[in-house]
Amino acid sequence: MLYLVASPIGNLEDISARALRVLQEVDLIAAEDTRVTNKLLSHYGIRTRMVSYYEHNKVSKLGLILGELGKGDVALVSDAGTPGLNDPGYELVRAALDAGHRVSPIPGPASPIAALVASGIATDAFLYLGYLPRKSAERRASLAAVASLPYTLILLETPHRLRASLQDLQDTLGDRKLAVARELTKLHEEVWRGSFAQAIDHFTDPRGEFTLVVEGNKVSPDGKWTEQQVRNAIDQALDAGETPSALASRLAGSSGWGRRDIYALILTTDKKRMQ
Repeated sequence: MLYLVASPIGNLEDISARALRVLQEVDLIAAEDTRVTNKLLSHYGIRTRMVSYYEHNKVSKLGLILGELGKGDVALVSDAGTPGLNDPGYELVRAALDAGHRVSPIPGPASPIAALVASGIATDAFLYLGYLPRKSAERRASLAAVASLPYTLILLETPHRLRASLQDLQDTLGDRKLAVARELTKLHEEVWRGSFAQAIDHFTDPRGEFTLVVEGNKVSPDGKWTEQQVRNAIDQALDAGETPSALASRLAGSSGWGRRDIYALILTTDKKRMQ
């Protein structure tokens, strides 16, 4: 059995009795950083053998871990939260299943869900985006692709990119409700709520890891995008290098506009950009 064991995202008390039992009983723990996991194991008096399994060795270690699974149970843990969710894990899960092993999740902490339920923003339908691209043009293109969706958006961001991403969010999505969670379950936990512009003013010196929860698009009664929404999507897509023909076809499928009308807007926009 390969166990996917969720570990605390801050407070060491946020781990289940079942997770501790599994970590005690398995033959091997594959840990993203053995030094980080050792702190958790030492806190609970667990001495299970460990091996490192992280982003840069996740392929080379597959053979070793699959060999261990052939002899007994293995637990996979990340530094914090649920393994496989923005942490190494998918490749190992896929390889274990292909080799005929069983995979069992041991649920627990996950910062996207923790931030969502504390955000004060709708939780009934949401879309998890993970980390946005590093470059602004690519970020804006990614955001434009989901700008029309009515779902609450959840994404992660690093301190040094937070303010730039907030600006891209504002420019691409317009004025929306936002919650910014940082240092969840830790001593300096903060869940800040407001608008994009207010967030840019508030986080002048960002520190910690950030989870953003953004209100979904307010869909018109007929589900059709406004002209401004279409123009925003066109601008972002052209910046990202998408061709007018492909862009018109894609937007026609989600905006409620006709392909010819969108193509005409694209040509007008493109002409102005070249002047």
